[in-house]
Amino acid sequence: MSKVRRMTPYIIAAVVLGLVGVLVLKQGMASSFIESDQAHALVTDGAALIDVRSPEEFASGHIEGARNIPVGEIGARTSEVGDKDAPVVVYCRSGMRSAQAKSTLVAAGFTQVHNLGGMSRW
Repeated sequence: MSKVRRMTPYIIAAVVLGLVGVLVLKQGMASSFIESDQAHALVTDGAALIDVRSPEEFASGHIEGARNIPVGEIGARTSEVGDKDAPVVVYCRSGMRSAQAKSTLVAAGFTQVHNLGGMSRW
């Protein structure tokens, strides 16, 4: 039997496990999104609204009142987010970068960080 044929079951198993991992990650991420009405209420009550997309994406359109702090810079710019015990709502295009931003802010000591996910959920 050729080496490729012997490896085929392992390759299939790796692909299946990878797909299962992606589905679990997406399910976990989706469940961590704040609902749109909750985000609106928090922002209406004064929560910081942070767009973590690139400046170019922000310039092409954003939620009114949002501040742009790209996800790659948020760890170094936490002072711009506000009080660590005040509510913060983060968003991006799809929810991946906002999930990363939420993790960064929580690790920096922020206690009320909410991930809206994609801007379209607003």
